[in-house]
Amino acid sequence: MTIHRLRPRQRPVGGGRPPALDGTPPAPESAVEKVPFAVTWISPEARRAAQDVLASGWVTTGHETELFESDFAAYVEAEHAIAVSSCTAALELALRALRLPPGATVLVPAVTFCGAAHAVLHAGLRPVLVDIDPRTATPTPATVAEAVRSCGRPQAMMVLHYAGAPAPVAALAEAARLPLARVVEDAAHALGTSVGDLPVGSLSRATCFSFYATKNLPIGEGGMVTTDDAELAAGIRRARLHGMSADAWRRMLPGGRWRYTVEEAGLKANMTDVQAAIGRAQLRHFEEWQRRRHTLAARYDKALAAVPGIEPLDVPAPGRHARHLYVVRVPAEYGTGRDELVEALAARGIGTSVHFIPLHHLPHFQRTALTPPGGLPGADLLFPELLSLPLHPFLSEAAVDRVCGELARLKPDRPTGPHAHPSRPTRPRTAMARPYAEGR
Repeated sequence: MTIHRLRPRQRPVGGGRPPALDGTPPAPESAVEKVPFAVTWISPEARRAAQDVLASGWVTTGHETELFESDFAAYVEAEHAIAVSSCTAALELALRALRLPPGATVLVPAVTFCGAAHAVLHAGLRPVLVDIDPRTATPTPATVAEAVRSCGRPQAMMVLHYAGAPAPVAALAEAARLPLARVVEDAAHALGTSVGDLPVGSLSRATCFSFYATKNLPIGEGGMVTTDDAELAAGIRRARLHGMSADAWRRMLPGGRWRYTVEEAGLKANMTDVQAAIGRAQLRHFEEWQRRRHTLAARYDKALAAVPGIEPLDVPAPGRHARHLYVVRVPAEYGTGRDELVEALAARGIGTSVHFIPLHHLPHFQRTALTPPGGLPGADLLFPELLSLPLHPFLSEAAVDRVCGELARLKPDRPTGPHAHPSRPTRPRTAMARPYAEGR
């Protein structure tokens, strides 16, 4: 599980003024202002929209969900959008809709959230782990081809746009010898990403998004599947609610009938109108929030260029980065290990996270996933170095400067190597706030 260190308690969602997007920090609560890894803000418009739904008498999947689906499909330039309960559910539903034979193999990045691999298993399929390039944290055509050579030709593949960076979807599919019709994109990080000039959401057979509390479009929970395939969309729409031929909203419409049928297995994975109303209102702020993320990421880029040993990840393909995460590597040359650095930053009030523990390091997937016989050396090399720094639209420039300044100050001024023993900063004996886990 991904852990975000030092997430201070936030003010109630409905109270106080919203954080400023111009970089003006709120008044500090202590002499040293804490820098949380992520902040979830629900806009006043979203709170009012949720209240309107609550007052309407219809709070589950209905007209508001349909409107959110329409708005979202238009935003990512897809023909269809199906709102669901989470990105994990979206991935499972999309994989089920491919109608693969039971036990068919699906390529999955070795460095991804565990929920992605669970979706493969819950769909009755088997994940095949694909190694990554340590410079980008994502698979390459070469690592995909190696997984195919070692484990056999897959029936489908999952492509992750890690941290919001564009992944070379077509090149990866070609390396797997698969058509794009057998590709499901994990776009949990990638609302706002484009591959070349094409927005993520309109590239492959199905694309799955997340609205978890820390995502670029935060609702709290929820997900979306987008596709240009009308038949696939209709199947996912039925499957998200038990496989029923008509949901309660449609049965209650004028002229609707109570009778329905179920022809195949489904899930309980629908989105409520309360969530959809929040999502529609939040979407109006999305472009502003994205501009802010890019501004802050550029400030990180400039400041960290002066910090030897801290290496931001490369971008694996041309296009637009959604800047969901700002991920760096902490190699041995820095002089302090990643885990020690996490503790040192937490002691100074700075929250961080790690995305992700490679799947083959987790016992369940050691038993259930296929791993190439040669192992996953890229993932093994990268994992001890991975570190995600604070990034959200309400982060101030001063906070970015402080994070980068602490990274510079914490770098030991002594040689590194087998005989070097960098001093470990003392961690105060105070209780840490309960962290957010990564969500899909």
